[in-house]
Amino acid sequence: MTRTWYLLVLSFVAFVTTFGAHIVAVNLPVYAKQVGIGALGIGLLISIYDFAEVFAKPLSGWLADRRGKVVTLVSGLLIFSLSSLLYLVVDPRLLIAIRLLQGLGAAAFSVVSLALVAECFAEARGQALGVYNAVKGAGYVLSPAIGGAIVVASSFATIFIACAAVGGLALLLSLTLREPAHSSGGADLDDDDDLNPRQMVAAFADRRMVPWYAVIVINMFFVGILFGFLAVYANSLGYDQVRVGLVVSLCTLTYLVVQPLSGILADRFGPAAIILAGLLLSGLSVIALSFTQGAALALVVILAGLGVGTVWTNCDTMVSSLARPGTLASSMGAAGSFKEIGDMLGPLTIGALAEVAGLRVGFVLCGLLGLAAAAVVAYRQLQNNQPAST
Repeated sequence: MTRTWYLLVLSFVAFVTTFGAHIVAVNLPVYAKQVGIGALGIGLLISIYDFAEVFAKPLSGWLADRRGKVVTLVSGLLIFSLSSLLYLVVDPRLLIAIRLLQGLGAAAFSVVSLALVAECFAEARGQALGVYNAVKGAGYVLSPAIGGAIVVASSFATIFIACAAVGGLALLLSLTLREPAHSSGGADLDDDDDLNPRQMVAAFADRRMVPWYAVIVINMFFVGILFGFLAVYANSLGYDQVRVGLVVSLCTLTYLVVQPLSGILADRFGPAAIILAGLLLSGLSVIALSFTQGAALALVVILAGLGVGTVWTNCDTMVSSLARPGTLASSMGAAGSFKEIGDMLGPLTIGALAEVAGLRVGFVLCGLLGLAAAAVVAYRQLQNNQPAST
């Protein structure tokens, strides 16, 4: 098996994560009208997918380090595909349960595919992760347009057939993968430490990782707002679902395109300054977004995509580089948990603010909150990098 094929299969597996999350999220305004829920309900339905991943990603990474990465990945794809089909036979009001099950499956194959890329491409890791995240980002780009077209041509329920089809294809491709020869997965089962959960907890407590975990939360806070409530804002402007899908796809396309370039820059210059610049761009874009429409909205959406895409890839590179031997999947699982915390907090926060004070106030306050948190992280980093006084 060539390294190129390995990377492409793992990247497509990552594509399933974003495709499955976003094809539903973008079309939730349609579902909300059908069952009669408001902005807070939409926020809950977006966040429950991430809520499942908060807890499942660290566990999945720990199990992958102990029992094998490939088998964990395949199991997650199976859960995701079957739970997607389940929506076709249950009451539509049980969507929150379906999203929970989808999130549990996605947690396993997303964190493991990322860990496998980082493990198999130790050299030029930033570039490999840039390609991986670009393909993963294609799920964000394609799912709004595809989902909008499916809803217009058929129904909201048909979206879940698309989820199952994409997940099933990834499952078949994943059967060609083999566990890396140097992987710690499948270690001697007689070793008492093999099932010790302290390793999973230790990944969260690693002091070297804490600043980057904070950055991940902030960036994903912005991602959750942009990829969740950009569709709600476009819908409030009177756009039909196809136009809503195109607006969101513009943001995600920019997010996708910038990632390989930002990965190369990280390999050359280090990720820290690029990450903080990306956070600044994202926060300002979130604040400006609800004051625009038409061409101005398109420009702000592009800038937002550049910001979140730059931070996303470089944080993956940083965490994988700092991971201790034998804990790569566990460390990526911990990072993934923080990603989902941010991704969950974004829609919940703006959904609650929009319910009380309106969508524009929600965007502005969330943007300011994210920028304030980013400023604290930047200040702490500057303090840590200052030479000791003599």
